[in-house]
This record gives sequence, C-alpha cells and structure tokens, in this order.
Amino acid sequence: MSQPTPLCAETERSLVRTATARQSEGRVPGLLGAVARHGDLLWSHGVGAADLDDAGVPLDADTHFQVASNTKTFTAVMIMQLRDEGRLTLDDTADLHVAESAHPHVTVRQMLAHTTGMQREPVGDVWDTLRFPDRTELVEGWNGAERVLRPHTHWHYSNLAYAVLGEIIARLDGREWAESLQARLIDPIGLRRTGTRGVAPMAGTYYVPPFSDVPMPEPRLDKRATAAAGALWSTATDMAAWHGFLAAPDASILSQDTVEEMCQPQIVGDTTSWTFGWGLGLELARKDGRTWVGHTGGLPGAVTGVFTERSSGTTGLVLMNSTNAPDPRAAAIDLGAYVLEHDPEPLTAWAPGTEQPDELVPLIGRWFSEGTGFTFVIKGGRLEARIDGLPASRPSSVFEPLGDDAYRTVAGREKGELLRVRRHSDGSVRQLNWATYRFTREPLPFGVDVPQH
Repeated sequence: MSQPTPLCAETERSLVRTATARQSEGRVPGLLGAVARHGDLLWSHGVGAADLDDAGVPLDADTHFQVASNTKTFTAVMIMQLRDEGRLTLDDTADLHVAESAHPHVTVRQMLAHTTGMQREPVGDVWDTLRFPDRTELVEGWNGAERVLRPHTHWHYSNLAYAVLGEIIARLDGREWAESLQARLIDPIGLRRTGTRGVAPMAGTYYVPPFSDVPMPEPRLDKRATAAAGALWSTATDMAAWHGFLAAPDASILSQDTVEEMCQPQIVGDTTSWTFGWGLGLELARKDGRTWVGHTGGLPGAVTGVFTERSSGTTGLVLMNSTNAPDPRAAAIDLGAYVLEHDPEPLTAWAPGTEQPDELVPLIGRWFSEGTGFTFVIKGGRLEARIDGLPASRPSSVFEPLGDDAYRTVAGREKGELLRVRRHSDGSVRQLNWATYRFTREPLPFGVDVPQH
C-alpha cells in the first residue's frame, strides 16, 4: 500500500493553530487533534497534557482515551453484520431476540437511528449513582423504562436502546458483547489499542470548574451491561483506521452496500437548519455542501469526536480529557474540512480503458427523455449515464447486464431500476426504457412515435 502524501507545512501550521485555539478557549487540560486519509494518519498534534499528575505520559496518536459513544458505531456495524448473516432483520422487534422484553413494536432499525421514543438512559439515575446495570438488571430496567415519545416522531437519543442492541448481539452470538466485538471487528481490522479497559499510556479524566482554573479529577466508570453504548477506549491511530474501514470496508467483514445503507438518512436531528441527521448508527453532519459521517462521545472527563467525508476518505478527530469541552463534532469536522479544502489528495491521472463490449457500442452517446439530455458512455467496460448539468461530485448511473437487452442500475440515479433496450425489426436500437421512461435519440414529447428507419 502506498504511503499517504504528507501535508504541506502551511496546512500543518493552520491545523496546530486550530487545535490550540480549541484547547485554549475550551480550557481543556489535554486535546489531541488529528487528520487521516484512507485510515492512515496524516497529522496529529497534542495540546496541553494527557495526565496532569504525570508529565511523562505522552499526548500523542497512541495515547489511550475513552471514546465513549463512538462505541455505538461498532455496535451498529455488528448489528448490520448479523443482519447480513440472516440472523435478524432491521424490522425485528426487541422482544423477538430478548424474550423478556415488555415493550412491543420497538424495532432494531428504530434503536439504531434513535427513533424508538424510549427514554434516554437506563432506569436508576445512573448518572447520579454512577452505578450501571448488569445484564439482568438491564432487561428488568428496560421493561420498567418509559417510552417518552411516539416512534419516528422525533430524533431522541437513547443510550438505553443501544445497551439493548448490545444484549441482542450477545444473545445471538452466545457470548459477551465485548467478546463479539473482539472477534468480529477489533481483531479482523487490526485495531491494536481498542478495548473496554484503559491501558497505559492513557489520558486522565478531568472537570474544569467555571470559576477556577484548577481541574478536578473525574471518576472512570464501569459501564457493565451498557458497554455497547459507550465503554470503549481507543487511540487516534486506531480510530483513524476504524474510519478508514467505514469509508472503504473490507468486504469480508462488511459489504460496501451495507455501509452505504448505514449512511442513508433515517431522521433529521436538527429540524431548524438541517445540519445533522442520523443513519443506522452513524451521525450525518453537513458542512459546506459535504456530508461527514461519524459520532461524538462524552463521559466524565472524556469528550471525543470522529467524522469522515467518505468520498475522499478524509477523517478529522479530536480526543479531549475534560468533561466540559468544546463541541467535538465541530472541532473534528473543522480539522478534516481544512485539509480537504486546502491540501486535498493529489489528483489521479486518467487512464485509458481496455475493454469496449460490442453490445454497449450502440447504446452510447446522447439520449433524451422528457426533453432532457443524457450522455451514455463506456467506462471501465461498463455502461454509465449522466443527466445534463449533474455536478461532478454526484455519481454517474452505472449499469450491469442481465441479458436479453436488460440492465440493472447499480449506482447513481435510479439505482435498482431496469434499463431495457428496444429494437427495430432489423435489430437496430429504437429506444431505451429506463425505469419505464422512454429515451430517444431526438427530443420528443410524450405520445409521439419514434421515427422508423
């Protein structure tokens, strides 16, 4: 694998300045900022201290941080693996896999997208007592929990729902959630320093009072049966690799189509400005016309954000060792977006194709439907199409042959629909029908026959 192209010195200076400003303005004891491309770190920089009691603890890309609710992205991927294995469906209800569940009609899809309407936290005032339930107590508490909203009416974040997703994984795999995580994702992807326990060197956890500049230590929690909602520790190096996987997954672990499905909006979280929504376990944030997928995380003394622009494989991340820290989503995306805008990946030279299937040659060129022009071309031996005026950032439609003059749209506009070739009696192409709409060589209104040869 080729090494990533280093960032220029001016870009690095700007990133350091941005990270330093976040740390200073937010009064964060230690902030680690990083940017990656295709899973490999391009830049990382620590500002402040990882451990205020031990100056020898490094603040770098291998320092262990609690990544908190970034854990949910791992849980979501494991649920999708189980779906792809045919062991559950997204429309399954919780009681199908947790027989004791007393809440009907709560689906796996709703839990992934935070649309169940279930209360946010496990019963028992866990953020007051700091005692989290074991697996038996989790299910008992789930049954006693309140469904505070009707499903699908609002985005309503629920750690409780994700804890139950972890229970579903554990029951289907017949082992603890953490064991499934290790076998399904951590080992296959090679995440060397990701797990449910902190390992040195690791960051401290602090709270900075509003009227004092002396940080106070925060407790480290045992999340027990709620681990699937936010128990992981990781590093900038491992989280970059994880997001490299989310941008371009290894098909032996999870298919590209499944990750694309996870990135489809299920609900808008911000109905005022529409700046973020939720897919299946992934937050979808919009900035300057681009979509960033990822998650934030927060625990006592730990706030994190990791987001990726998938088309470029660019990841921005921040790991902070403070309870009251700057907006991690904004901080992570600002770092990644700066690199994407000012120091993008080098352009790839065009390479000529080597295959031009004979059956595609009569189909290429200009076609018209409802008066609008489309251009059909051969690229990489496959038929592709673009509507006039489609921005370069939008994908072409791509077709796969089915035989008998039929093609399936596998990407882009009208994905899933059929393209059929209609012929004259002499075998020449008369018209195309794509998603049933007629495409002709000349612009024609509805109801006018295609001219005969």
